[in-house]
Amino acid sequence: MPNPDIRDRASDRNDAKVFAGHRAAAAHIPATVRLESPANPRVKDVVKLRQRSHRDKLGLMLVEGYRELKRALDNGYRPRTVFACPELFMGVHEPELLRRAREAGAEIAECSRIAFEKMSARDRPDGLLATGPQRTGTLRDLRLPENALVVVAEAIEKPGNLGTILRSADAAGADALVLCDRCTDLNNPNVVRASIGTLFAIPVAEATTAEAIEFFAARGFTILAASPHARAFHTQADLRGPTAIVVGSEQYGLSDAWMESPHAHPVRIPMLGQCDSLNVAAATTILLFEAQRQRLVGHEDRVPPPAAHETHDGAVSAPDFGE
Repeated sequence: MPNPDIRDRASDRNDAKVFAGHRAAAAHIPATVRLESPANPRVKDVVKLRQRSHRDKLGLMLVEGYRELKRALDNGYRPRTVFACPELFMGVHEPELLRRAREAGAEIAECSRIAFEKMSARDRPDGLLATGPQRTGTLRDLRLPENALVVVAEAIEKPGNLGTILRSADAAGADALVLCDRCTDLNNPNVVRASIGTLFAIPVAEATTAEAIEFFAARGFTILAASPHARAFHTQADLRGPTAIVVGSEQYGLSDAWMESPHAHPVRIPMLGQCDSLNVAAATTILLFEAQRQRLVGHEDRVPPPAAHETHDGAVSAPDFGE
């Protein structure tokens, strides 16, 4: 057996390196304020932002996690305040990200571990959390390219599903997401988390179902209405031109307005087992990648080469994956 004294001394040396790294990171944080107590009013204000009513009242949202904040900044998002706890950092790139946030106009607040954990909604926080303006948009704001691929999500109820739809839309190269008659809040922290920050990478608009149908019909889009009761398979539709993939609520599916519209083409994903439908995020992913498959035939060079997972200091940059 290994000598326990040797093992303990080795562990102590590793802990010392970790703490030294935390101190070094803290020395490079461009902080303007430090929050020590979880009872601090600013800490309490951040906790309140978990409530939709409070977020809407202030027009703010929460962005927690290294990857989420990095993708937000990469796509031009300007947080108002970034709260940082060096003791919880998982790598060496956090100070650089904080400098970028400060250059984007954000206040940097350094936090004690106990104060940060009070604000965090994660079991394993990674020491970064930001507040900033909510994401909003309308159909008039969309600037779509020729042969655009758009996801239309009607009455999606679960934040995790909406976040996963955003993540799949980004991966498949979709040009926008339109939320119709929303049931969940686009700015819910769980949407940000499940999307792993791709919420900031995709143009998002909100509209009623009637407005969306009129918008896409007037622009000659193929409107693909996903339903387990349709006769045609999704692979039988031509998705190479301008296409809107429309998916409905987890419990009830698409509304009659879509299914009865003369502009919509109902399709289903072939099901060979006992289950007659898929989770809405899974179904959306299948439909999106069928559109991508059709569009890439003869154009495979458009796909970028394989990339390493986004890491820093040899570890995944945030521990919590999408729901």
